[in-house]
Amino acid sequence: MSKLFIVPTPIGNLEDMTFRAIKVLKEVDVILAEDTRTSGKLLKHFEITTQMQSHHMHNEHKTVETIIKRLQSGETFALISDAGTPAISDPGFLLSRACIQNDIDIECLPGATAFVPALVNSGLPNDKFIFEGFLPVKKGRQTRLKLLAEETRTMIFYESPHKLLKTLGNFAEYFGEDREVSVSRELTKLFEETKRGSVKEVLSYYTDKPVKGEIVIVVDGKKVK
Repeated sequence: MSKLFIVPTPIGNLEDMTFRAIKVLKEVDVILAEDTRTSGKLLKHFEITTQMQSHHMHNEHKTVETIIKRLQSGETFALISDAGTPAISDPGFLLSRACIQNDIDIECLPGATAFVPALVNSGLPNDKFIFEGFLPVKKGRQTRLKLLAEETRTMIFYESPHKLLKTLGNFAEYFGEDREVSVSRELTKLFEETKRGSVKEVLSYYTDKPVKGEIVIVVDGKKVK
């Protein structure tokens, strides 16, 4: 029976791979990988020999139609990203939507997603939150920040190391230097670090510090008086 499995992979620590994820990846006909070189190391570690096919943001518009036809013919596919859950700031949405439109079953396995541990260990309210992913690099960035300055829920952002200082500077400008933030980097890895404090304090901490690894920034919402 044709089906698309969406399979999360570890964001750092390979021990976070689930038994079920390994089983699915061994049993499907094809694994769609964001970067076959990166995923190849993961599959080799778990002795998974399933055929891989490249599926990333630069080719997904072209490959979706062919994948749908193969699914309709009875093949089973698993979609993975380089790290974490596909479609969360990674390719996956286009294919899952196409499957739904073509009445093809989708099964999404639970698993690693970077923003969840970052939110939970931030110390900021997590009963209500919004996930923003990456802010626009240029066009629309200012507009988005102005809008988010009024957001009362906890906000979650992804950021790259070389843009961390710029983004924290933007937060100081639009949200205020005293707004509480939590910056988590290298989650689940050997040098995992979470720095909490005001935007001013965290910006000062990272100003003269080399920053490496993927980053999740959690920002307190605007307080309603």
